[in-house]
Amino acid sequence: MRTYAELARLAFRQQFAYRAATIAGVFTNSVFGIILASVMTGFYASAEGPSVAGWSEREAVTLIWINQALIMPVYIWGWWEVSHTIRTGAIATDLLRPTSWYGLWLSRDLGRAVAAMLLRMVPTLTIGWLLFDIDLPASPATALAFPLVVLLATWVSFSLRLLANLASFWLIDYRGISVIFITLATFLSGMVMPIDFFPEPLRTIATLLPFQAVMMAPNHIYLGKEPIPIVIAQQVFWIAALALVCHAVLLRGERKLVVHGG
Repeated sequence: MRTYAELARLAFRQQFAYRAATIAGVFTNSVFGIILASVMTGFYASAEGPSVAGWSEREAVTLIWINQALIMPVYIWGWWEVSHTIRTGAIATDLLRPTSWYGLWLSRDLGRAVAAMLLRMVPTLTIGWLLFDIDLPASPATALAFPLVVLLATWVSFSLRLLANLASFWLIDYRGISVIFITLATFLSGMVMPIDFFPEPLRTIATLLPFQAVMMAPNHIYLGKEPIPIVIAQQVFWIAALALVCHAVLLRGERKLVVHGG
């Protein structure tokens, strides 16, 4: 455990070295938050009633800002480091280490996520509160549970990203799977709009997939739309299930691994 804690600490500290990138990232998230929140406000202005699929305008706008704040902590896009190690053969060295390969990558990702929560999530939400008067957490209990649910969402996201990376054992170029994964993750996680807005049977399908545990779960907790124990239990289920799948895929992939020199 000490090794994993140290890796997480180093990943946490590393995020504080890129101050200009952090400021630029908060600015970009805020600009997109303003654009998407304005579009959502216009959508509700043309709606027939004050709510859509059980979501008020203020809740939907709050979801937009929460999602913008979560982009870096959950890191659902653009993470292909494991794919690069497979292509270069460096994964062979990682697999020989006397520690869990999954645990090594997970500890780095969680350390990065904690730093991103401080550097990117809190400032982005603050801007949303100032510009659009978005909702505060529904209760003190949800305010306390929200950071935990974000970390669990990051864990689910990590396993999904890891599975997409492991496809490089069988693919020459990861860019094709990257486009497919990003499209599915963006749409089915509730990144663009609440899953409740989807028509049936797409809504049911999205609810049964692990992507909703990445974006919708933190939103449900923050807005008080789902009981905290149920949301956490769903996330823990997906964490366990995806970890088993990752392990199985890695074992299959190791059989195909060929490194120069034997």
